[in-house]
Amino acid sequence: MTEDVRTIVLGLIAVGIAAVLGWLARGYLWKRRLRRKQAFFGLPDNSESLLVVNRDAGGPELTVVRHDVFALIELAAVIKECGAHAQIVAHDAAQQGFGERTEFCVGSPVANRRMAAHMHSLLPGVRVNTEPEPIPDRGAFQIGGERYRLEAGLAEYVILARLTADQGQDARPVFLFCGQRAVTSQAATRYLARHHEKLARKHGNNAFVLLLKIVNSQAYGADVVELVADVTRAAQTPPPAPSARNSHRAK
Repeated sequence: MTEDVRTIVLGLIAVGIAAVLGWLARGYLWKRRLRRKQAFFGLPDNSESLLVVNRDAGGPELTVVRHDVFALIELAAVIKECGAHAQIVAHDAAQQGFGERTEFCVGSPVANRRMAAHMHSLLPGVRVNTEPEPIPDRGAFQIGGERYRLEAGLAEYVILARLTADQGQDARPVFLFCGQRAVTSQAATRYLARHHEKLARKHGNNAFVLLLKIVNSQAYGADVVELVADVTRAAQTPPPAPSARNSHRAK
């Protein structure tokens, strides 16, 4: 074997080894990212999850409004990437606890009983104005001492939360997408799908509650989203009890 041939053979071997090592490194990094994603969403391989949505008015069958369908599509893609499975359940049919399966609950507590129960149990510091009359505070969020009013089509808010109900790191999380309008829930699911790695780095597998603002949805739909604040502490802190001065006095 001449020197030139030997050099060529050694070069090919080096290229082959580099290619194999590169392929192994990419596979390792892909698997590590997948495991982190599965841990954040509580979706190990072949696990089950729940997608809880409003039941659109008009009949006993489960019919989902358009923006909620888009939200479910965003979540279904995440679930599939994690190698897990999903079951779609109407809000008034999801009669079970939480912690055993990851749950994605989409909708307003006005129309979603499951969301209302989660908000009452897990986010006692959040109040949603459910007044049916067209008053300025209709649909407004009260979080701690701050109020966030709905301006339909211009400025709309949604709460994105990852909660575990203090059941430990091994408990499956509940993700809440509680918006003032259906388009905001779609925006929140899209935000989670796009920023889950950043959220995982910041919060780990701990609970968090974020307030998002959807800007000019009448022009941009669910695409322009701003993070207003991390309201975890305020949302999970019960409001102060009425003082004795304001309590009922016996005659």
